[in-house]
Amino acid sequence: MIEVLSDLPDGALGFRFSGPISREEYVNILLPPMKAALEQGGIRLLFVVEDDFGWFQPGAFWEDLKFGLGPALSHHKAWERIAIVSDLDWVRHAMGLFAWMMPGEARAYPQPELESAKQWLTA
Repeated sequence: MIEVLSDLPDGALGFRFSGPISREEYVNILLPPMKAALEQGGIRLLFVVEDDFGWFQPGAFWEDLKFGLGPALSHHKAWERIAIVSDLDWVRHAMGLFAWMMPGEARAYPQPELESAKQWLTA
């Protein structure tokens, strides 16, 4: 499930991931605000990954791949900061391994530091 986060500082966009993520959720909930943010530039993005996150279903994975290699890559200078908040070890380890590949700055935070992640996005 994808939930749009509303309690964020001005200029930040955020999503909460829990359970499995379907193609329909990805296309209808995540993509529209992401595409709009790309056009505006200055993206400061927060992902909260819950403990029951079930990864992307194949259709959602395909849409993510198309977005990442298409619009997101062609607007790579639009990305400023990405914060991922999760208590899942594999999520934080993946951030440590792949943060250098992400456009802009990227940091991982444990769940108790959610407010710190929000503050960092707009600092």
